[in-house]
Amino acid sequence: MPFDSGAPPVLPLADALRPDWPVAPQVGALMSTRAGGVSAEPFASLNLRPPQLRGETVDDAQAVQENQRRFAGALGATPVYLDQVHGARVVRIGARDAAAGAPMHQADAAITTEPGVACTVLVADCLAVLFAAPQGRAVGAAHAGWRGLAAGVLDATVDAICGLAPCEPGELVAWFGACIGPRRFEVGADVLDAFGPLGSSHFVEQAAPGHPDGRPRWLADLPGLARDRLRQLGVSQVSGGRWCTVEDASRFFSFRRDRVTGRHAAAVWIRGDTIR
Repeated sequence: MPFDSGAPPVLPLADALRPDWPVAPQVGALMSTRAGGVSAEPFASLNLRPPQLRGETVDDAQAVQENQRRFAGALGATPVYLDQVHGARVVRIGARDAAAGAPMHQADAAITTEPGVACTVLVADCLAVLFAAPQGRAVGAAHAGWRGLAAGVLDATVDAICGLAPCEPGELVAWFGACIGPRRFEVGADVLDAFGPLGSSHFVEQAAPGHPDGRPRWLADLPGLARDRLRQLGVSQVSGGRWCTVEDASRFFSFRRDRVTGRHAAAVWIRGDTIR
């Protein structure tokens, strides 16, 4: 049954994750959990994945629209969603991208200097990384699964936001959202090889007999890999990353755990006029 979008008013998202980070007061940031929406299982309840994206069983479009309305209301800004492809492309967004009917960028990170426009990434095990420049001169959000992280999405985002602000990497503040944790992120040799010797300290080899197919497996620390990469880039003010999406099914969506599931959104914006 289609959801009646004329029902309850927009309310704050009580269960949302909110960064505790040293940024200018005009910078807003938030990551949704699965609470506070209208979608039915297996997308219950605040699924924010746009139904026009390809590749998966999709949620009821009217339910997602209502979820997105509630999310935007909690931000007080207009989220700009991306068509994410596990790459390293960064786009600069503004009011034109936030207008109704604007096409989605195929990218895995966004940056902006315009008030009321929220850089937004969708995740359900991958790591969302939010950035703020000094005095709130620019903000950005990156979608960092292992492929994007290995491809350099954080490198590209730091470079882009520093060029836009302008500032040095050491002046940026970053925050990690909820993602698959180091006790649950089992990976194969392809992931280990993607990070090379510099990332080896964030992989723990599984004890014998290992995986049923006989191939070796490791447990990977995705937030640890991201912290190391940011440190190498000169970004030292990093917080968050302490929640595991796989282990807390009541609070978080997890593609690794459930396969068919919803998506959280993590957003960062400069407070000001909201684009409608």
